[in-house]
Amino acid sequence: MNDHYLKKLDRVTAILTQLQSKSVVRAQDLAEKFDVSIRTIYRDVKTLENAGIPIIGEAGNGYSLMDGYKLPPVMFTKEEVLSFITAEKLMQKFSHQSLGNHYQTAMEKVRSVLRHSDKNLIQNIEKQIDVFNFHTQPGDSLKNVIPIILESIEEKTQLNIEYQTVDSRVTIRIIETVGVFFEFNFWYIMAYCTLRNDFRQFRIDRILKISKTQTPFLQEYGQINDYRKRSNENKVIARLLVDKKIMAHLVNSKRYYGLIQEEETPQGVELTFETEWINDGFPRWVVTFADYATILEPESLRTRLNELLLKMTERHQ
Repeated sequence: MNDHYLKKLDRVTAILTQLQSKSVVRAQDLAEKFDVSIRTIYRDVKTLENAGIPIIGEAGNGYSLMDGYKLPPVMFTKEEVLSFITAEKLMQKFSHQSLGNHYQTAMEKVRSVLRHSDKNLIQNIEKQIDVFNFHTQPGDSLKNVIPIILESIEEKTQLNIEYQTVDSRVTIRIIETVGVFFEFNFWYIMAYCTLRNDFRQFRIDRILKISKTQTPFLQEYGQINDYRKRSNENKVIARLLVDKKIMAHLVNSKRYYGLIQEEETPQGVELTFETEWINDGFPRWVVTFADYATILEPESLRTRLNELLLKMTERHQ
């Protein structure tokens, strides 16, 4: 069997996997994924149909498997099995606890279809991989919050939440959830808030109560990244000139606080940040290495830093 037919066999098998994992698969998407022409995808789909696979659809509309059609368990490569182990370790550390049990049962189903040799591989390797989390996990008051949020997105119905703000005030909000995301060790909701008539981010561990309503969304929403970019418009640009000798101590924290650019100069390292914590979190971080840093902008950051230093001096005199 020559190389051309081996590549076709691999591609046809991969297309079958795509059909198993998605409700509708477009020929154009498959062509881009496998870097071939759309005409080649048409021929590959015809090959599957000739092999007895019941594919519904046609060129231009997308393809899907006939509902109820069952295929034998998928066989995984050794590299794919190893990737499952690594992914499982990451999920154990960084997934929200409301997703943990669901992911665990899903992985048990995946393991159940593995070959005996692959099960032994997992057993031998999984104890050799670990992920050390730099930050402690927040203690959420609700245990099943993300599944409820995702259900509201799928059903396009509003959520009623009782939310505790950063200054410990509790408010009641009706929100329409666009999506959820993980950033700086916390899970967040990006949602349209009917109280503010605008888009807001809500930290999930600050939700005290949550319930679904029967009220449909007032509008259609796009992808979450569209609204994340919009929320970044509220961030402030801050620039620092930092002594090179202290940079090794800022390796992790500088990205946590929104580093977007780093440039070495004869005077030191110029760091540019994009932050929404310009009045509190960011200046308090700068205090920790203020003797090695010069604030280039904004002036309000310099003023706030001086206020903090003055309070510290008065408290410890």
